[in-house]
Amino acid sequence: MEKQSEAAVAVEASVQWSGEGMESSAGHDNMMQLIQLRWIAIVGQITTIAVAVYGYGMQLPLRQMITVLACLIAFNIASHLRWHERRVTTNNEVFFALLVDVASFTAMLHFSGGLSNPFAFLYLLQVILSAVLLEPWSTWIIVLIASACLAGLATFSSTLLPLDGDRRFSALYVQGLLVCFALNASLLVIFVTRINRNLRAGDAQLADLRQRAAEEEHIVRMGLLASGAAHELGTPLATLSVILGDWRRMPEFAKNPELQEEIAEMETQLRRCKSIVSGILLSAGETRGESAVKTTLRDFLDDLVAEWRASRPIVSFAYDNRIHDDIAVVSDSALKQAIQNVLDNALEASPQWLSLEAGVADNSLLLVVTDAGSGFAPAMLSQFGKPYQSSKGKPGGGLGLFLVVNVLRTLGGTVAARNRAGNGAVVEMYLPLSAISLEGKGGNADESSHWTG
Repeated sequence: MEKQSEAAVAVEASVQWSGEGMESSAGHDNMMQLIQLRWIAIVGQITTIAVAVYGYGMQLPLRQMITVLACLIAFNIASHLRWHERRVTTNNEVFFALLVDVASFTAMLHFSGGLSNPFAFLYLLQVILSAVLLEPWSTWIIVLIASACLAGLATFSSTLLPLDGDRRFSALYVQGLLVCFALNASLLVIFVTRINRNLRAGDAQLADLRQRAAEEEHIVRMGLLASGAAHELGTPLATLSVILGDWRRMPEFAKNPELQEEIAEMETQLRRCKSIVSGILLSAGETRGESAVKTTLRDFLDDLVAEWRASRPIVSFAYDNRIHDDIAVVSDSALKQAIQNVLDNALEASPQWLSLEAGVADNSLLLVVTDAGSGFAPAMLSQFGKPYQSSKGKPGGGLGLFLVVNVLRTLGGTVAARNRAGNGAVVEMYLPLSAISLEGKGGNADESSHWTG
């Protein structure tokens, strides 16, 4: 129980760390959206100034406004360089970036008419972005600062055009309001949608990590139960071995060839049970590296298949090893058990025939197990690899494929299943060679031409 609780704590800590990483990733993506929006604002301000000066002949303090724009451009370049390299973003950093935007926008409004500038309503864009991106206390500070800036513009900024009902000014102001509304609405739709997509993606990844943590904790519990059961099974298996030895020497059995054959089969299956129990006890406290043995990829698969075929009553088994350029790998016991588990499931569904094809493609090992059984039910395919999803109707069924999926996923691989067009099912196991290679990298890229399955 102590080991189980320690493992559960470790899994939960891993989920919390990964969850923080997902949130930081979403924050980084949102910061990049702010940088992109700031570039749009810079281009828009330059365009507006050019239209106002050269199109409408307005007199603007260009030196001051260009100084503000230069500072904003420098800040955006520095932000891009910083966040291009750094992936972790905090609330305070996003808050500071929005404060810079509010300050630069206020300065531009101060030099271009204050509240008489119809683009003053773009303050709403900063407020809405802060409501989406920031914590509540930060959002309220942005609201207070924006309100203070508006009050300051109304008090200290001078208008560039008269407010006495000049029709020309009224027409320009209305046109500016329409442009401001369209710009405000378009930017909000585009960037708030992108930001929400980033947040939803982060939530989905976090939910997936929590699901994986729950599955890994389930595996830890099953491992503890399996090691305990293996320890308890040692004595009855030894007793059965002694009894079978006595039967073989008894005159009544020695004279009957059929009984001798059945006793021999029972002894074979008993040795297999002992081997399984010994393997569980041996690997209970070992890490992957400690239980690994140096071999080659072809030998690993050939030995695995020979061992599996010798202890299973298969009528016809087609094994096609298409690996031509052999590489040095570690014989991982967990991977070996996972592959044999898939073969066992296929054998149970199709006792007369099944096949295993092995090849290398894109520096990855690809194993394809095919049977001629009834195939997977649609509900099982949609929940493939989930615990207790089985068509056998047995209590606790479905754990085999659940363990296979988790072993392959731990090694960086994937498992996929589908039904054949005629009858039967196909299970494909995809594993990067770097996960088992002694050199820590995949095999020859040209090997992909040898795989045609």
